[in-house]
Amino acid sequence: MDISKAEQRVLHLLAQGGCILVEKNEAGRITKQETITRDGWYWGGCSLRLFRKLKYKRLIASRNSGPYRITPLGLRRVRSQLDNR
Repeated sequence: MDISKAEQRVLHLLAQGGCILVEKNEAGRITKQETITRDGWYWGGCSLRLFRKLKYKRLIASRNSGPYRITPLGLRRVRSQLDNR
């Protein structure tokens, strides 16, 4: 499976300990998402479209209604780099 550079960036951030928090409307649909780094900073590089793409590919998942984190499949798909900055 080939993933784009934008997907790589998000997966690296999540692999280092970040998470994605979501807001849902009354119907249960995701309306807003915020990506948070391991240091607690908000990162604006993940759009709602990119979030849905990662979720569709099962590279990220939520457990027990918690924040979205990288899955074992996502860890295998992301390319390792010495420094992700």
